[in-house]
Amino acid sequence: MTHRREFLKTMAAMTAGVSVTPTLYANTPIEDKLGELLPLRKLGKTGENITMLGVGGYHIGWTSERDAQEVIEAALQGGIRFFDTAEQYGPGTSEERYGKYLTPKYRELVFLMTKTQARNAKDAQQHLEDSLRRMKTDYLDLWQMHSLFTPEDVDSRMQDKVLDVLIKAKESGKVKHIGFTGHQNPFAHNRMLELTRESDPIDTVQMPVNVLDQSYFSFINHVMPELMERNIGVLAMKTLADGRFFATKEQANWKTDDPIIPNYISIEEAMHFVWSLPVSTIITGAEKADYIRDKVEMARSFVKLNEADRLALVEKVKDKALAGNIEYFKQKPA
Repeated sequence: MTHRREFLKTMAAMTAGVSVTPTLYANTPIEDKLGELLPLRKLGKTGENITMLGVGGYHIGWTSERDAQEVIEAALQGGIRFFDTAEQYGPGTSEERYGKYLTPKYRELVFLMTKTQARNAKDAQQHLEDSLRRMKTDYLDLWQMHSLFTPEDVDSRMQDKVLDVLIKAKESGKVKHIGFTGHQNPFAHNRMLELTRESDPIDTVQMPVNVLDQSYFSFINHVMPELMERNIGVLAMKTLADGRFFATKEQANWKTDDPIIPNYISIEEAMHFVWSLPVSTIITGAEKADYIRDKVEMARSFVKLNEADRLALVEKVKDKALAGNIEYFKQKPA
């Protein structure tokens, strides 16, 4: 209990350093030609400021085309300027929809990120060219090595020069920043950070961050401290455990009589818990425009939780976390 309390307190104190204070902009709303942006946060050492909420591209790839278009438009209207996707979402469908509904009109306004799950340099290079073509852009704001599974998977991709392709893409100007992602094993992240500690090319890391995480195979405990030390931007995903905080999720055939929301916490508490940590943005999936509008309102109403309230939320759901079936995407070693 004491360790968790001190850890949360330390991490939360860093959140102030992530936020972009209003005084930086003379106390006026931050706007572009589409309207007022959501509050901005610093993206690690990149020098970029990104909106505290971003659109997850996976849902853009599997929902209907009309709904995907409406989600993109609702996000822009709500002040979101961070858009995530990956070459395998669809596969290719999510990127194609960004190329149809996002980049033709709004490329200069948005921070655009995609990912490659390539296991070798040749495939990674091909994925980059295909992603640029599908999204109708000549550069990416961020390109990430996607879905690291295990430390051994990291070693394999490194040996097959996948990171080298990312670095060369950044040097060529086709990519501004590079990073990596994963949701299965925090020790895969640790291995990548270990292998890149000396050269330090990594700008961002995308990983699960939610109120259950600290009690079960934790990315927050095992990975976030080094990210803070190295000033690497944290991109939070699985904030609602891919929808398993709720009673049902049809796409995953998930059903429970004792859901996290609303039996233990509210959706606002779940989101505000994560924003109270030093994350640069929450990447949220939404297959309907109303879902993204709801999250926008939560971002606009955000007030940082104090230490006692954060700790109370962690303790409320600890037993549910330890069961292991809600964060199903984590593959904890036997």
